[in-house]
Amino acid sequence: MRELSRRAFPETDVVADDALAPIERARSERRRQADVSHAAAVHRARAERGAGYQDGSRATTP
Repeated sequence: MRELSRRAFPETDVVADDALAPIERARSERRRQADVSHAAAVHRARAERGAGYQDGSRATTP
């Protein structure tokens, strides 16, 4: 009976062992986008901070 059921209704969404589940794939993509955004923000902040020191307009604190 089970064999007939398997033939009639085969499993279509069989996932390879090393493949990520859809939810994990979405989380991974969001994490990657957040990392890219964070890296860009850090780069921009460092560039802005460095520009202030280069033109001499930044006041030094004692």
